[in-house]
Amino acid sequence: MAIEIERKFLLAGDDWREAVERSEPIAQGYLIGAQALRDSSARASVRARLAGEQAWLNIKAAKLGIERAEFEYAIPVADARTLLATLCDGVLEKIRHHVRVDGVLFEIDEFLGDNSGLVVAEVELPTVDASFPRPAWLGREVSNLVRYYNVNLIAHPYRQWSPAERAAEDAAC
Repeated sequence: MAIEIERKFLLAGDDWREAVERSEPIAQGYLIGAQALRDSSARASVRARLAGEQAWLNIKAAKLGIERAEFEYAIPVADARTLLATLCDGVLEKIRHHVRVDGVLFEIDEFLGDNSGLVVAEVELPTVDASFPRPAWLGREVSNLVRYYNVNLIAHPYRQWSPAERAAEDAAC
């Protein structure tokens, strides 16, 4: 079984922009998404993702935490476009920036549309307790806050968060 170990952080500054190796637009939507996960009727999210001229179907365990089962399969770009246009309950768009710090890759997602203003950094690790660099621009960890999961940003976009919701999430960090 494939396991993804990923930590997610808010950003504390824009200094990371100076170190961007490359950036790519990403569009993704969920075939089994937030509503099914909230109703506890799904044990996994199923997503179609289009990144440039590559596309994937992704299946990820619907559980909270930094370690989750994940399976990802390349699919034809035309299939991904069709899935996003016809079978997904909304499409999340973002620019993914690749930044390497001391040999460790950080993927920084700058969200667009209704999630504009939200920027998070993700780092995939080989083990749960693996060490990784903590550049000054890396802010609070939000790995265990479901509100920041991409699947939830479609159903409840960042721009719709009330100040009270943002404060409650920040207090949980």
